[in-house]
Amino acid sequence: MKKINIAIDGHSSCGKSTIAKQIAQHFGYIYIDTGAMYRAVCLFCLNNEILVDGKIDEVMLAEKLDSIHISFSFNNQLNKSETFLNGEIIDDEIRGIWVSENVSNISRVKIVREKLIFIQRTIGVDKGVVMDGRDIGSVVFPNAELKLFITASIKERARRRHADLVGVPFEKVMKNLELRDFDDSTRKENPLIQTEDAILIDNTSLSKEEQFSMILSYCEEAMS
Repeated sequence: MKKINIAIDGHSSCGKSTIAKQIAQHFGYIYIDTGAMYRAVCLFCLNNEILVDGKIDEVMLAEKLDSIHISFSFNNQLNKSETFLNGEIIDDEIRGIWVSENVSNISRVKIVREKLIFIQRTIGVDKGVVMDGRDIGSVVFPNAELKLFITASIKERARRRHADLVGVPFEKVMKNLELRDFDDSTRKENPLIQTEDAILIDNTSLSKEEQFSMILSYCEEAMS
């Protein structure tokens, strides 16, 4: 089978990262969570007061952007990929509600998107990459051999997200997802869209096993 790039786009909390990790592990491909990259930049900005009360100091951000170093490493003991920001593991921090409520502001910034897209495209030059995010099939890998667009109902996505958070009301999680959906689809820089050549998968009622089996067949067809 030939080596390909697999682009996975879709709404927040629809399980894109989970299926991307499964596919990458199955085929021995590199997995890149682009959402984690934007969350890492957001965390840096929050911690360094570049982003305060929803407002970004874009002059300071431009000055500090080259000092933001994001990397991924697979932890064999824990059997999972870990995200690093300037050498520190940040997976728990970037999934908290503080970052979730602010990451859309960061993802709108043109210089941030340009920097991260350049890194993402560089990673995919040699193929064998599974990448998930909001603009992978439309912008990062427009020529990807396989494009998937994953979604689920807003209530189901809120239920899944709520299960991962402690002490956060369900209504707040739902509101955050509604805002994320609006911001992702209406932002000026590379909005979330389903490209014409992307395969739509609504996993509202699918088990992880059913979804994996379905997508595996699409992968094998694209690789043949």
